[in-house]
Amino acid sequence: MQTADVCTTQKAAEILGISVTSVQQLVEAGVIEAWKTKGGHRRIPMAALEAYKGSAGQEARAPRPARQGAPAGAPSILVIEDSPLERALYKKQIASWELPASVRFCESGYQALIEITRDQPDILLADIVMAGIDGYEVVRTILADPLLADMHIAMASSLSPEELESRGGVPAGVVFFSKPVNYDELRGYLRACCAAHARRTRLPHSVG
Repeated sequence: MQTADVCTTQKAAEILGISVTSVQQLVEAGVIEAWKTKGGHRRIPMAALEAYKGSAGQEARAPRPARQGAPAGAPSILVIEDSPLERALYKKQIASWELPASVRFCESGYQALIEITRDQPDILLADIVMAGIDGYEVVRTILADPLLADMHIAMASSLSPEELESRGGVPAGVVFFSKPVNYDELRGYLRACCAAHARRTRLPHSVG
């Protein structure tokens, strides 16, 4: 295979608009094909990158099947939270609101990136501070991909305004919830997102 047909993880990260760590973990998970040289360096076929980008694009454009517990064509909510206690609270609260949407949970940013590739959500709520790939990394990856531009994105954290600014602030177009999360505000936000999705897809159900 010619050199032009393969690339390093650094080059792959630049092509995909994500971090080197994200590329490495996607490779380790088998999502992106690669191999290691005798010196232990990863080499990724350009064809594998195109296949990864293509599969993500096809899933973003393809009509989605109905999900259990939600009407056909209803929006999907993905919550990324590494704390078991907070995940349990989110599950209890969101279930009580009876939103016309399906809800999934991920325990890490790494798991979320793979989940987003397999089945793009319409609404994302991401914790910022997590081990490994954090909420910032996930959100920046999404914002760098035009195929994911329609996603509603919110971030949640107990970081102070100064700490947020030191990390680059809240990206434009992203909603921020300070922890502990005000569930009345979160309910209003998710209802608004569901309503926007219904208007965009002309679904017959109501979110009032």
